[in-house]
Amino acid sequence: MNRKYRKTIIAGNWKMHKTASQTKVFAERLKGALPRVKRCSIVLCVPYVDIPAAVKILKDSRVAVGAQNLHWEASGPFTGEISAAMLADLDVKYVIIGHSERREYFGESDLIINKKIHAALNAGLRPILCVGEDLEQRDLGVTLEFISYQLKAALAGVSSEEMRRVVIAYEPIWAIGTGNTATPEQAGEVCAAIRGVLRKLYGARIARSTTIQYGGSMNETNAEALLRQEDVDGGLIGTAALDTEKFLQIIQTANQD
Repeated sequence: MNRKYRKTIIAGNWKMHKTASQTKVFAERLKGALPRVKRCSIVLCVPYVDIPAAVKILKDSRVAVGAQNLHWEASGPFTGEISAAMLADLDVKYVIIGHSERREYFGESDLIINKKIHAALNAGLRPILCVGEDLEQRDLGVTLEFISYQLKAALAGVSSEEMRRVVIAYEPIWAIGTGNTATPEQAGEVCAAIRGVLRKLYGARIARSTTIQYGGSMNETNAEALLRQEDVDGGLIGTAALDTEKFLQIIQTANQD
């Protein structure tokens, strides 16, 4: 982490877990146990149906509520979808875009992800843009080239001013939900390369101020080593974010000097 230039952000991604009543219990426990030290920002990205409960309880806390997806259009005949304006109206602050599960299971292309980035920014939301390689791409040695393409495609048309509101999350697909984790050195190398791409696209000032998280099975035991990397500015936490104590341990780790 480098707090001199950028914000440390710990974000939980619940995926398709927890009901509204379970969300209420979790949010109350989290709010009551948050550490006083304020060296990192905290985000909880919950299922759509849990957003009102999370917002209500966490409204006066240091925890911002995020969504896990949105549609790129403002409105229209898109049964089952949610617009950026709908999320903003619920007081959602962040939204995950381009997660590998959305790309794989729902066929989201780089063009769709780019449209969603613009929709989120136009509504005043902060996108958490996910990028990452699969095991085959890593074994072939094309990780950095592939992620560079993902970034350039997703951020096409995003201005320097808008880029100040974008968070990048590096999530190696081979480590998501598998229990496997990139070594701190692997995570640091890719996050540094991401910053290098941003430097070419937006200049040094924007690049060094952009928060780049690591995802892919970050948990309470490996967070400290990962967060010691200069270019790892937080985490997008999956499984560990479902447990209040484990999530709090990661937050405590991120709050350390």
